[in-house]
Amino acid sequence: RLMKKKVYFMLIVLFTFSYSQGQWINEKGKGYYKIGGWSLLANEHYTDQGKVDPNATRGLFISSFYGQLGLSKKVNLIAYIPFHVKNYQFAQVSKTNGKVYEPRQEYNGFGDINLGVEYGLKAKGKWVFSTTITLGIPSGNAHGGTDGSYQTGDGEFNQLFQINAGSGYGIGKRNFYLKSYVGINNRSKGFSDEIHSYFETGSQLLKNKLLLLSRLHWITPLYNGTLDASNSNGSIFANNVESIILGGEMALNLGEKWGIATTITHPLFGRVIYKTQTFSAGIFLNF
Repeated sequence: RLMKKKVYFMLIVLFTFSYSQGQWINEKGKGYYKIGGWSLLANEHYTDQGKVDPNATRGLFISSFYGQLGLSKKVNLIAYIPFHVKNYQFAQVSKTNGKVYEPRQEYNGFGDINLGVEYGLKAKGKWVFSTTITLGIPSGNAHGGTDGSYQTGDGEFNQLFQINAGSGYGIGKRNFYLKSYVGINNRSKGFSDEIHSYFETGSQLLKNKLLLLSRLHWITPLYNGTLDASNSNGSIFANNVESIILGGEMALNLGEKWGIATTITHPLFGRVIYKTQTFSAGIFLNF
């Protein structure tokens, strides 16, 4: 039912939420912090067969804090805290007589926290490598609302193990960076484990005041879980979620250490996931 992480992305990536710094470890005492909001609104979803079906208009809005802090030259702490999640559905109104046959529903609560540690590995040539472990804490409600489908979390404890790589390259006189990772997400309570693949590239403009980037995030399940996902109707907390998400972000420095960032993503393909764009915006501090 919705796809975590991602919310980390959407999904999850994942959120896969919004300004990745991995592969370049922060120096000791330095960090990146962001407070923002992430939103989706959908009236159709990908089925477990990859086809598109309609659904009652559902929405999800997440207010969150994201932070990275350098503990040493090789170790970063990472935290994603969704401190307010609103899961809602529009009222269902008859098109013939205007009668409301299902009222608007909404559930508000705390979301699932992600806590991670990134460790810098030995660089090789122009490439920088690191490894990350992220723990998904089931701090949200997996059975929110009157029918249990208005979740703010998936109710399971998971561990995402990643190998990250990053490098710089040039096209003409313009400098770009490339970041990527591959990871396996070990999930509990009957959820299938997942393989995560991620690619990101971008460049600085306007004398390094504006960062433009694009990213591609692919999540594919191993189908080794026991939970049924055939009737999840796109809920981001469902089992066997598969998605290929294309996204773009703009981050503008408005001061020496702070700025604003906006992001949009679009699913290129999916199974058991909403077929809709997601939008996010936030204020960041970069020390």
